[in-house]
Amino acid sequence: MTTPGDPTTPGPITSGPITSGPAAPGPAAPGPVPPAPVAPGSSAGGPPLDLPPMPPAREWVDPAQQDWRRLDPRMLAVKPITEAGKLLLPAVLVLVVGGTDRWKLWAALAGGGLLVVAGVIRWATTRYRISETHVELHSGLFFRQQRSVPRDRLRTVDATSDVVHRLFGLSVVKVGTGRNDKVGEEDELTLDAVSAAEAEHLRQVLLRRTPGTAATAGAEAATPEQETPAEAEPGEVLAAFRPGWLRFAPLTLSGLAAMGALTGTAFQVLNELDVDPVHLGPLRAVAQWLERTPLPLIIAIVVVVLLVVLTAGAMVLYLVQFWGFTLTRESDATLRVRRGLLTTRSVSLEEDRLRGVRISEPLLLRAGGGAKCAAVATGLGTGAGSDTLLPPAPRGDAHDVAATVLAVETAPTTVRLRRHPRIARRRRLVRAVVPVLALAAALGVGAATGHVPYWPCWVALALLPVAVLLGLDRYRNLGHALTERYLVVRSGSLVRQTVALQRTGIVGWRMRQSPFQRLSGLVTLSAVTAAGEGAYEVTDVDLGDGVALADEAVPGLLRPFLETS
Repeated sequence: MTTPGDPTTPGPITSGPITSGPAAPGPAAPGPVPPAPVAPGSSAGGPPLDLPPMPPAREWVDPAQQDWRRLDPRMLAVKPITEAGKLLLPAVLVLVVGGTDRWKLWAALAGGGLLVVAGVIRWATTRYRISETHVELHSGLFFRQQRSVPRDRLRTVDATSDVVHRLFGLSVVKVGTGRNDKVGEEDELTLDAVSAAEAEHLRQVLLRRTPGTAATAGAEAATPEQETPAEAEPGEVLAAFRPGWLRFAPLTLSGLAAMGALTGTAFQVLNELDVDPVHLGPLRAVAQWLERTPLPLIIAIVVVVLLVVLTAGAMVLYLVQFWGFTLTRESDATLRVRRGLLTTRSVSLEEDRLRGVRISEPLLLRAGGGAKCAAVATGLGTGAGSDTLLPPAPRGDAHDVAATVLAVETAPTTVRLRRHPRIARRRRLVRAVVPVLALAAALGVGAATGHVPYWPCWVALALLPVAVLLGLDRYRNLGHALTERYLVVRSGSLVRQTVALQRTGIVGWRMRQSPFQRLSGLVTLSAVTAAGEGAYEVTDVDLGDGVALADEAVPGLLRPFLETS
């Protein structure tokens, strides 16, 4: 590096008249030759001019030599608030049930002070660094942890901001290899918390595979006061939230889960307060009204109320999870999903890691013409919605997103599938009907002996047609296909799933036969892959067809075993 005023620093080149060929005749200029003009900031053998120094230029810094970074100081306020929020309900219950003794108030204040002290210690003892080859995190005071993840193994960069973090402009960044087992948890590093600007910059840097470029960017981690080394181009929007998608929210049963959670929490609070709900004024009035109301009217009212509550709860939960949903293709060859109303989340997936897609259609959602789309990718995992490419939306939109992310004109999930043998239909009928018959028989024996009334037995028998329809639907949804680039597998009824898996992503085959399958000449063929769930099954396919399918999908992979058998 050179600095202004250094005698070795070359100054700007000045130009003058230039002649070529032999010198023109003429008398020599008398006297000494006048000095050539000197460019500002340069010297001609004498001392440098007394000019104001030039601003220093940004230069590349070796990441291995850069200083360790701290988490954002604003986390000192965020962490006590979030931890205190977890203790708020127990503290209120203690104060309400046990009274407001002075020692309890002092204990609450002491607990708050400990939270603040713990946050200061955590901030003071946590350091992270991004070198050219590793992401390192050192933390802890009494139990010191030093963790390091090679950058070439990083598969996920997940930035999350809950309500409190968003108020302070912070994000929680999780980087990891994408492994889901307990050993793999050691390969995940969590930075809680960094500024939102730095979280975005870390996402760009850590998913960039060019070492030199990544190192340069890593040395200049962006903060609100610093300039980023390269401004990312806006991503291409592949899908975005539309209000019309809300009609699919009640078809996902998420409202039932939300209502169950709220009801359970309410009863738990009442139990802790030693309050009997029957003795509450409004509930007592409702109980008295139910006593003098005909049963059919009660059932109708309860059904209507449940439908309204479930629908409202499902729509609220849908908005909380998927408000602002956007799927984009970024300039750094990644697919990025951003979503969330209260807690925002950003998940990035390298397109090179994409091995296929999965279209999920739960029964109610399928009946309403909806579907969900998820990624089948290496290192991404399947938990916590990290693989979501499209929330519950129209089925056509799901297939369009699948085609777009796979960069094909027509989604492989829409191809015509090959039906499995008819004996597979019999297996599905038997597996659907036999449990219902067994239940009805058990209830009938109980009723004959006087232990239970007869009506449960009749209810079980009434479910028999439903079981038959379920078995037939499971067979109708069973199938597979082989395209030029993808193996397509479909199965399921309550949750129908269609998976399109890249043939180049199949690393092995697993064949399994139960005793009943051997009698029927069927086999369950599993395509083993490093992506998604690890294996995708072609269930109850003819043995010969299964072997031929495996050999055609990945030529040469199965042939050595066939030749030696």
